[in-house]
Amino acid sequence: MKKLAVLMILATSLAACSRTEQGAAVGGLGGAAVGAAVADDDVEGAVIGGAVGALAGALIGRATEPGRCRYRGRDGRVYIARCPEGY
Repeated sequence: MKKLAVLMILATSLAACSRTEQGAAVGGLGGAAVGAAVADDDVEGAVIGGAVGALAGALIGRATEPGRCRYRGRDGRVYIARCPEGY
């Protein structure tokens, strides 16, 4: 039950993230779960799986946002717009 509550909190907090951040978070969680399940040492498997999953998820998430950059306005809000030329 505690794990389900943590997953629900994480899932709702991802709504405000970019696709790159969402991919990293989902990939990290999935990689940690798979790594812990298949490795002899649960902790080591979770750490390695989480790191690999986060990296892969971030790369996949970034690939779905070509030509888009995140900016922070003077009011502190984050918005996404086209990247400057040559970026």
